Amino acid sequence: MKYSKATNYALHTIVYLALLPSGKTIGVKPLAEVQKVSPTYLSKVLTTLVKSGFIESVTGVNGGYKLIKDVKDITFLDIIQAIEGTSSLFHCSLDHTQHNRENCLIEQVMNEAEQKMEDYLRAQTIQDLVSKVDEKMIKNVNSIAN
Repeated sequence: MKYSKATNYALHTIVYLALLPSGKTIGVKPLAEVQKVSPTYLSKVLTTLVKSGFIESVTGVNGGYKLIKDVKDITFLDIIQAIEGTSSLFHCSLDHTQHNRENCLIEQVMNEAEQKMEDYLRAQTIQDLVSKVDEKMIKNVNSIAN
């Protein structure tokens, strides 16, 4: 299974924003530089995170992005679903006209595996991750903040 690069950038961006002191923001350019991605591409990811209610865009001289949702309330699954959507990873491709599609044993196994993964990702919060970040990373993020 593979997640898109957008999910990678979204998760990292949320962590960077979670490390900011209260009232600080980070612009798209420094966020893009630290993640080695184009600002245009990252802007699309940021727009999705704004529309999903995790962050907000602040205008002005010290403008940029900041979290608006508490890190203890943001799970990995929340971010992944904001970027990737909520559709199932696996769908049986066979024509089950002879029997009900819900009877596909392969799809049942795949759906159960996906559910276990979602349960795990739902239990992992951004706060859990931020509590493990070392002081050096915090200083790096603060150095690019507005």
